[in-house]
Amino acid sequence: MGMDTMPRAAVEIVALRKSFAGVRVLDDLTMRVARGSVHALLGPNGAGKTTTVRILATLVAPDGGTARVDGHDVVRDRRRVRRTISLAGQHAALDDHQTGTENLEMMARLAGLSRTAARRRASDLLERFDLTSAAGRRVVTYSGGMRRRLDLAASLVGEPSVIFLDEPTTGLDPRSRQGLWEVVGELAGAGVTVLLTTQYLEEADRLADRIAVLHGGRLAAEGTATELKRRFGDHRLELTLCDADRFAEVARRLGDRVTHRDPARLELGVTTDGSAPQMRRLLDEVDPDGRAITRFGVRTATLDDVFLSLTGQAGPADREVAGV
Repeated sequence: MGMDTMPRAAVEIVALRKSFAGVRVLDDLTMRVARGSVHALLGPNGAGKTTTVRILATLVAPDGGTARVDGHDVVRDRRRVRRTISLAGQHAALDDHQTGTENLEMMARLAGLSRTAARRRASDLLERFDLTSAAGRRVVTYSGGMRRRLDLAASLVGEPSVIFLDEPTTGLDPRSRQGLWEVVGELAGAGVTVLLTTQYLEEADRLADRIAVLHGGRLAAEGTATELKRRFGDHRLELTLCDADRFAEVARRLGDRVTHRDPARLELGVTTDGSAPQMRRLLDEVDPDGRAITRFGVRTATLDDVFLSLTGQAGPADREVAGV
């Protein structure tokens, strides 16, 4: 089924190109985001994630290709796109010297609501984001997590159908991050389409219906977290060797099958299909006399493994949250 005959998506990108100072940042990027879904953009620095969001938000014009939001072209229909979307980033656009209520009421008035409607909308959003008790305090007194929640509340004043979140939890403590994750889940549950860029692989794993991995301005892979792990991560047999000599010997036997090595801990990892027969064969191959390996285990693939496989770089995994 071609893109023209498919049901209209919330976001459609076809052969999008963008260069800055002669450097190609987006290179024929094609992507589709379903309505009412959470779609995560992952990729190393310079992969084109933020540029993609800025083009979709009509802040930057593409050099070529097309991009549509809710059916509106981001170049020809900028005004319609801007009425449809909202953009929330890691730098909250809030007035520190106003209270939470004053910030939201001001933005609601700018969005065209009457004074009464603005007051009601601000009150509803403060309650939804668990900020009612802090509504009368100046924003300068808010914690990082409270500011980020207020920024998200502000981005929903106009009731957008598509919201772009550019690394919304960067720098937050685990409790504040958890709170924002719950809000994102609620947004998707209410039918809002969320396009999320994140540096936390565990965040994408937890929130996203689909994940797009960008590398060098192109789409390296796309699918659900489970599909990506199955296609690119597989399982890993982790071996702990008894000493440095055995570590070197086993590493030499395995060759390019080694996907992880930690000489300090005498640990090696090798990809497997997770089946018992293959693991037995591997153990017999690398430790025929049963004396080299002191411990072994099988680890299910993570998005970090997928990221490494697709980009050749270790993913910026959230060690504190993911516990790995």
